[in-house]
Amino acid sequence: MSSAHTHDHEHAHHDHGHDHDHEHGLGGHHHHGSGKTLIFSLCFTFAFALVEVAGGWLSGSLALLSDAGHMFTDTSSLAIGAFAAWLSRRPASNSHSFGLQRAEVLGALVNAVMMIGVVAAIAISAIHRLFQPEPVAGGMVMIIAGIGLLVNILIGYILLRGEQTMNVRGALLHVLGDLMGSVAALVAGFVILFTGWTPIDPLLSLFVCVLICLSAIPLLREVVRVLMEGVPKGVDAAGVSRALADVDGVRSVHDLHIWSLSSSQRALAAHVEIARLTDWNAVLPRLQQLLAERYSITHTTLQPEDRNTARACAVDIDCGVAT
Repeated sequence: MSSAHTHDHEHAHHDHGHDHDHEHGLGGHHHHGSGKTLIFSLCFTFAFALVEVAGGWLSGSLALLSDAGHMFTDTSSLAIGAFAAWLSRRPASNSHSFGLQRAEVLGALVNAVMMIGVVAAIAISAIHRLFQPEPVAGGMVMIIAGIGLLVNILIGYILLRGEQTMNVRGALLHVLGDLMGSVAALVAGFVILFTGWTPIDPLLSLFVCVLICLSAIPLLREVVRVLMEGVPKGVDAAGVSRALADVDGVRSVHDLHIWSLSSSQRALAAHVEIARLTDWNAVLPRLQQLLAERYSITHTTLQPEDRNTARACAVDIDCGVAT
């Protein structure tokens, strides 16, 4: 259940009030559900990764061993995601005034970096295999890869049914890579079994590496955007400024900042010039409703100003750049 409250206090430089609307509880139950989903998926992934290691070692298949290595990476990434989901539910404190919602973002960053590391290791092994082919038991590869394909489809289905937080999306990318790895191993086993052409094994491993990298890049870009306090994807800061300025009673908006606390919560801070400061109690709810309904921004810090204060702020470097 979410809660909203407003604080009024004096500003040290401009001698006027700030108003804050906080929705700390928003999405808390979703993070709880995503944590359980990640733990459940972790158990499935780890168990089958052990099977693939044994199968890959016995069959001599790089595609199968690569998929096993990828699944072990998934295990650690799912564990990190579950831990981050648990941390993000912890309430705000004096030392962490926004709570620990960024744990989700950091977890996604670790997952993305681990994925790139695994891809690099697989690519190096595959290139080595191309120049020094080794015998592969195609039949065993097909059986294990087929079972792996079913396991990954099940895990993907479980994750898709859960809340799509940044960590769950990161886990889905890992599972997608596993699924493609299982398909590649299945095809490699089929080709080797019926033709004996072993280079197909490292070639398909390289193909999977490329697909995984292409999938991981958007997630990594989103993580960097959040950590760099960028405007959330899909939000036009200039459009938000115009929409706020169009609210009845507002003259202009400046020093506007919009950022993401996590994949599910956005925040905004702005200075709002109004005709009469005495109208602020009537104007504030309109601004909060607009931001919540149109832009899904639920954590707001809005500072009211009269014309003289706004003009002084426009030339004050501490106030920020006017928008």
